Amino acid sequence: MRIACRLNWLALSALFVGVLGMGLTMSGCSQPSDKGKAPPQTKQQETPPQASTKPKEPGTEPAAKPAAAEPKVPLGLPPLPVPQDNPTTAEKVEPGNVLITNSIGMKMVLIPAGEFMMGSPEGEGGTLERPQHRVRITKPFYLGVYEVTQEQYEKVMGANPSEFLGPTRPVERVTWDGAVNFCRKLGQQEGKSYRLPTEAEWEYACRAGTTTQYGFGDDVSALGEYAWYNKNAKSTHPVGGKRANGWGLYDMHGNVREWCADWHAPGYYAVSPAEDPIGPDSGTTRVLRGGAWTDRPVVLRSGFRDCVKPVTRRSVSGFRAARTE
Repeated sequence: MRIACRLNWLALSALFVGVLGMGLTMSGCSQPSDKGKAPPQTKQQETPPQASTKPKEPGTEPAAKPAAAEPKVPLGLPPLPVPQDNPTTAEKVEPGNVLITNSIGMKMVLIPAGEFMMGSPEGEGGTLERPQHRVRITKPFYLGVYEVTQEQYEKVMGANPSEFLGPTRPVERVTWDGAVNFCRKLGQQEGKSYRLPTEAEWEYACRAGTTTQYGFGDDVSALGEYAWYNKNAKSTHPVGGKRANGWGLYDMHGNVREWCADWHAPGYYAVSPAEDPIGPDSGTTRVLRGGAWTDRPVVLRSGFRDCVKPVTRRSVSGFRAARTE
């Protein structure tokens, strides 16, 4: 009799473990791709129901509602952070999840600290992109979801230097000094620290966790889904017209090349610090990244580096603002 009971108990235990294993397998631990996802929109607040004015009969009061259950989270993943202007800890931030909108309507996404391989491996790109080296971004920062538009630039600077006019097109024919002055004036208006991203911050955000030629992979035939370039454009286009990268940033490839904060030097990658590099102390040219509407696919790669004198005005040169968190 004891043997039979023990066998029944073992059979029930095996059945319970099997069911639990099926549940874990079905729940999964991978998240859907963020590619092409538009910036999250603010959910409208629902109107609360009006309380009833009908008097309640004795003994008919509804029972107290149980506490709301915690939202279910995929196994092994932390809860997504609530969008806010000043997240309390960078550890809770997942790229693309924390958005703010500033005083001129500029949307910015919080880029968390992290590491990546900067530059291009042997067999890809030119010598200016090598040696490929590991870089650590130690502090989170905000970066514009879109390139700075003509409307935004004019609100701050009172002028529009662009050749291809349109309020939602990226501002272009802006010098490096013009981009820096825009950030400085905007910061004074808001009491915040706006600036150009460093070259390392820009590439880190462009790659969005990838190690491929582009932020979406190596397939050049897919470039038209993410970028305005010489195969599909005759001028600039309104920002955000193509798909975003995995961190919710648009036009990181194409449309206009984007000024970075750094001076340029050919051999800098060989001596660059591993943490938060800011470029050489001096130089004659400034760095631009991302490629433009006139460029071939090779120029739009994540690791491609361009450099021109900071006083240069071109219809292919614009910028994207950063803000210290």
